Amino acid sequence: MKTKNKNVLLIFTRNPELGKVKSRLAKTVGDETALEIYKFLLQKTQNISAKVTSDKAVYYSVKIRKDDIWDENSYQKHQQVGEDLGIRMQYAFEQSFAAGYEKVMIIGSDLYDLTTENIENAFQKLDTNEVVLGPAEDGGYYLLGMKSLEENIFKNKNWGTETVRKDTLDDLTDKKVHLLQELNDVDVFEDIEHHPAFQHFLK
Repeated sequence: MKTKNKNVLLIFTRNPELGKVKSRLAKTVGDETALEIYKFLLQKTQNISAKVTSDKAVYYSVKIRKDDIWDENSYQKHQQVGEDLGIRMQYAFEQSFAAGYEKVMIIGSDLYDLTTENIENAFQKLDTNEVVLGPAEDGGYYLLGMKSLEENIFKNKNWGTETVRKDTLDDLTDKKVHLLQELNDVDVFEDIEHHPAFQHFLK
């Protein structure tokens, strides 16, 4: 990792392939529409992250892509490593701290309502907190930031379930944690059914 800044934003993505993304959503809208929606969410994530003033790194689920929406002049590119989401996230945080970053933050790529301001605000909150967490409506979280590696929060979690946020906060009872506003990530049809931004996919 090359550091230009003291802060880094990590973006976890899935490679946009038919039948491989948004499987719960695809049960209702079909694989092709699910893929189009995921590409739409990826582009939205790129748009808002491009304006963030920190360094940025994209972590690909399958393999690193050249010449995609993530410009290599702005985004470092890495491969996710590990058997489950916790191991993969821990590896990415470890790499970032080892490279010399002081504040490390991770987001996914399925959150339409996340803004550049949300992310910048989260970095600021790390001035006076040890951990910052963006709670998702489904019981998980959409953003995680810290100033030093808290390894226990990546272990013994049922990833993708409604207990993840509670179990994570239970691991942090002795730390100063700031909770951001709750937002909704896009996993199932109900998440987009009435959202204006997604209506053209549902016609």
